[in-house]
Amino acid sequence: MFTGEKRMDEKTMVKRYKVQYSIDDYTFPVEAHIHSVKIDEKYIHVELTDQRILLIPLWWIPTVYNADEENRNKFEINQSRTMIIWDPAKCSINDEINIVDYLAPSREKTNAMYAARQPKRQVAEPKTKTRK
Repeated sequence: MFTGEKRMDEKTMVKRYKVQYSIDDYTFPVEAHIHSVKIDEKYIHVELTDQRILLIPLWWIPTVYNADEENRNKFEINQSRTMIIWDPAKCSINDEINIVDYLAPSREKTNAMYAARQPKRQVAEPKTKTRK
């Protein structure tokens, strides 16, 4: 029977390229520490000590988004340099941002997303005999 598919008897050519740098030559950030923070009308600009720059949209954080510019700029960076904190005793905002939350999904969320999914078993209902 002819299905219209072409049969591949030829060997596939594989191109190999020289690896220019080994994996040890690359830099992968392990920790995130805040170097500086600036806030404009749309974003919180967070510069990290490893020179990465994060832009966090203000509308993601309603307390900061709805505050005026003066109160937005009354933040502090915690001692471990991992959080931006607004103290309600010093301004009208009571919030804190953990910078790790904006870098990548947490392990629990990642594991939940990629967890092996069990297919639902569908059990057929038994047929009932009807008498006429």
